[in-house]
Amino acid sequence: MTGLTSETLLGVFLIFCRIGGCLMMVPGFSSNRIPMQVRLFIALSSSLAVAPLVLDKAQAGLANQAPATMLLYIASETLTGLTIGLLGRIYFFALQTLATAVAMSIGVGGMAGTPVDESEPLPAISSLIMMVATAVLFLSDMHWELFRGLVASYGRIPLGEGFGAQFSLMQIADQSTAAFVVALRVSAPFIIYSVVVNLAVGLTNKMTPQIPVFFLATPFIMLGGLLLMYFLVSDFMLLFMDSFSTWLRNG
Repeated sequence: MTGLTSETLLGVFLIFCRIGGCLMMVPGFSSNRIPMQVRLFIALSSSLAVAPLVLDKAQAGLANQAPATMLLYIASETLTGLTIGLLGRIYFFALQTLATAVAMSIGVGGMAGTPVDESEPLPAISSLIMMVATAVLFLSDMHWELFRGLVASYGRIPLGEGFGAQFSLMQIADQSTAAFVVALRVSAPFIIYSVVVNLAVGLTNKMTPQIPVFFLATPFIMLGGLLLMYFLVSDFMLLFMDSFSTWLRNG
């Protein structure tokens, strides 16, 4: 085996570490519904497709490196990929959290649904929202923007440069703030609905303590919440996916 061939294989493996680490965390591809062999094939084929674009610049820095240095490169590339995937995953974590809050606010939080992207079941409304978000991610071709961003990441974080822990933590903190602000915006009508309805029911129960107002009002609270979901779910998802696509294009 020639030196050039070994360096090429090592460079492709480092690319695979970043892309594979990203696909382990990024929404959609990290789902338990996708078999491990399929995810491995996607990561390997994507690495081979990206290699001609970034390998020439990296081969000079990979020559004659000590084994300990190469292990450090492998660890840093894997952590970089995991961080990129986590930045996208944070949006879906925020959506899942606020979707659970929406389900509780309209009185359907106790009905467990089928898990879509996680191993644990969520309320049925939350499962529906997460399933729609995951489907829109692929139907709108945002997953191609993800791969474009992975290629662009080599311009900002060259192969073998190392993992910047402080920069990554700052990115994660900023992304968490932005994601939860967006999730709060899309769930705000349901939270306001919950506050208003429960305040009205509480006042009614205070004035007529002999009548079980909360028990009688529960079906109507659920009906009103489901009607609100019916009319707002389109804008709900469009606002969230627009913010997520903006991060994919500019992040």
